[in-house]
Amino acid sequence: MLLTGIKIVDLSRILAGPFCTVILGDMGADVIKIEPPNEGDPLRGQGAIKDGLSWYYASFNRNKKSITLDLYSEEGKAILASLISQSDVVVDNFRPGVMTKMGFSYKRLQELNPGIIHCGITGFGATGPYKDRPAFDFIIQAMSGFMSLNNKEGAEPMRAAPPISDLIAGLYAALGIVAALYNRVKTGKGDEVQLSLMDGLISFFGFMSTNFFATGILPIRTGNDHAIVAPYGIFKAVDGDVAIAPSNDQIYKKFVAALGLTHLNDDPDFATNDQRMINRERIKAIVQDKIRTQTRDYWVDYLNRAGIPCGIIMNLQEVFQDPQVLHQEMVLEVEHPGHGKVRMTGFPVKVGSSPCKIRMPAPRLGEHTEEILKSLNFNQESIKILRDKGVI
Repeated sequence: MLLTGIKIVDLSRILAGPFCTVILGDMGADVIKIEPPNEGDPLRGQGAIKDGLSWYYASFNRNKKSITLDLYSEEGKAILASLISQSDVVVDNFRPGVMTKMGFSYKRLQELNPGIIHCGITGFGATGPYKDRPAFDFIIQAMSGFMSLNNKEGAEPMRAAPPISDLIAGLYAALGIVAALYNRVKTGKGDEVQLSLMDGLISFFGFMSTNFFATGILPIRTGNDHAIVAPYGIFKAVDGDVAIAPSNDQIYKKFVAALGLTHLNDDPDFATNDQRMINRERIKAIVQDKIRTQTRDYWVDYLNRAGIPCGIIMNLQEVFQDPQVLHQEMVLEVEHPGHGKVRMTGFPVKVGSSPCKIRMPAPRLGEHTEEILKSLNFNQESIKILRDKGVI
């Protein structure tokens, strides 16, 4: 696999960090997840829990090994130092300064292992006036400006339902780590990768930020209508809604031709996208009159054959039964000892020569503690002493 031989010490919990490391683990990296004794990652107790197993935890911690360590103890810190000395990457999502207070500043990490790559994921950044603030996805969605862009004009700002800032940060963290690993091949040197939930979400604004930079005008919330294209959005068919996206003039002309509305091309109110934006409600009404005459399946088939991007609005049951989703293997079943089969999402990255795969289910808390300690030359008696002292 692509990252076989790369060893990662994962100090992260909840979501942004574990999402980063599950991506790397799916690509073959050996991920050692360090969890506090007795309680473990709080994600173990969140989400839907069946037969004592959090499926949320199971999905985001597959392809990892778990060791329990009390990192407030000197023995626990010594074990962590040994692991770091033998690893390629350390990932954490502590607040800025916590690693240093623990005795693991980046300078110390370099002393332990000159080639180490440290990735720190924070809410607002490792430096700056907000660096010490606690951060959760909802707060980041609010403070980044993201919520101000969602919903309809006049309605309250709206968050995205998934924890999008955590997921984006995890993606960027994985990208930064892989880039640092590649650079180490060229230079022989490790590096420090820092990113924040705030920065990651801001970077995903697309034309919203570029238009603001160019004009200084705050974007108007447009709900399911597009902010700079018309007609575009959700239209009601006989039996439900259809999302239709004629995203440029070429596709728009195909669209009106498919609807039998080519006379609109001669109407100056609709001749250009700028004019259609001015007359958005009128052209939406014209399109709506056509769409309500047939079923949504009819329109999805007909318009896609005409080259018009469209689709029905599916709920998760429909998504995870969809033939394309199943063909792309985006639903996996993983056997968890003692829990049976656990369903989870698959691998979005498809690499022909070295595909991602699940090598092991998410670990039980501390499942690999003895295995990992033995690899560090601890014998059974010393492991028992550590366990009796509550270090592991």
